[in-house]
Amino acid sequence: MIEFTMPSLGADMDEGTLDQWLIKPGDKVTRGQVVAVVETAKAAVEVECWQEGTVGELLVPVGETVQVGTPLATLLEPGERAQKPSGRRPHKPQPAARGAAKPTTTPAAPAPPVGAPPAAPGHRRWVSPAARRLAEHLKVDLDAVAGTGPQGAVTINDVEHAAAATPPPAPAAKAPAGKTAAERAAERGAQMRQAIAAAMSRSKREIPHYYLADEIVLESALSWLTTRNAERSIDERILPAVLLLKAVGVAAQRFPEFNGFWRDDGFQPATGVHVGVGISLRGGGLVAPAIHDVPDKKVTELMDDLTDLVARARAGSLRSSEMSDPTITVTNLGDQGVDTVFGVIYPPQVALVGFGRPARRVRVIDEGIRIVSTVQATLAADHRASDGHRGALFLTAINELLGQPDLLEK
Repeated sequence: MIEFTMPSLGADMDEGTLDQWLIKPGDKVTRGQVVAVVETAKAAVEVECWQEGTVGELLVPVGETVQVGTPLATLLEPGERAQKPSGRRPHKPQPAARGAAKPTTTPAAPAPPVGAPPAAPGHRRWVSPAARRLAEHLKVDLDAVAGTGPQGAVTINDVEHAAAATPPPAPAAKAPAGKTAAERAAERGAQMRQAIAAAMSRSKREIPHYYLADEIVLESALSWLTTRNAERSIDERILPAVLLLKAVGVAAQRFPEFNGFWRDDGFQPATGVHVGVGISLRGGGLVAPAIHDVPDKKVTELMDDLTDLVARARAGSLRSSEMSDPTITVTNLGDQGVDTVFGVIYPPQVALVGFGRPARRVRVIDEGIRIVSTVQATLAADHRASDGHRGALFLTAINELLGQPDLLEK
């Protein structure tokens, strides 16, 4: 029997609230299948299962908040027979940390929301948990709400617009007023700031940071992009940020000491290069989900991945694998008008690359004075895993790759 536990979705997550089960006892589960939706301080995350088997029991009911590592469900391995259902649990589960109790009877599979269309395997209409709770509070029929998020996902804004367009019923007795949308947003923002503060405090407390900076001339990269984008429609154009991501991914593959994790008092290199992308959320706060296998993807694929990731992050529709396995992070504050950003490493990662605002600057090139587009690239690295000499070579590799953009296209 295999236990499926609450995953860690980042250094700023200690616990999560189970918002939805997408499986029931008796279902067969395959690797990578989304089996549940968990809400954290930052986002509602679709949780994938990375074991195969048949669902035995669901140990945690919807709505319960449990610590990372708490068993959520059991899976039966191939050939293992399921016990016949009975009126009571055959064994007593271990209690969740911090006093969160588990049910003493097998919870029934959660029923779908009233009026919602049945979810077909591999395809369902996604409603963020926060939007579902708001709809219940405002008495909005979700079946009649048109979702504007990725793949038609229903977001909080969709519910609020639907509520505003619905004529209010005639008042009977005055009910106590609930929290406004602004108050709920403020609460979510405060929870996210607390989570970010905890992770960044841990980073500065535990990681001996060192910082390096390099100015990168972007003339070749931007010229290459202009030629490529001239052949594409506006909706299909490639943004400069994609070339920065690809250059970091390829350089991290060449310098593995910047691509991995510091765990158990030692460095563990990652087997793949999964670049975390810092994404600011509309309501405030930041998430850094991963784009997987960056060095192996074409620039056009990365553009599609980045567009999809940003849209889903802001709609509250991320996946657990995107939140749990970034191996190095890139933050790009160029659109905020800053020249340079010195980031804080996101533990247990060991490096973060920052890019400032591309701008036209006067530089000496080939013994002549020219006005060229440049960007300040910075590296924040963990001195336990690398040193300044290797960090300088790493930044130089990023510079050279952006100077020869053809090397970035597979």
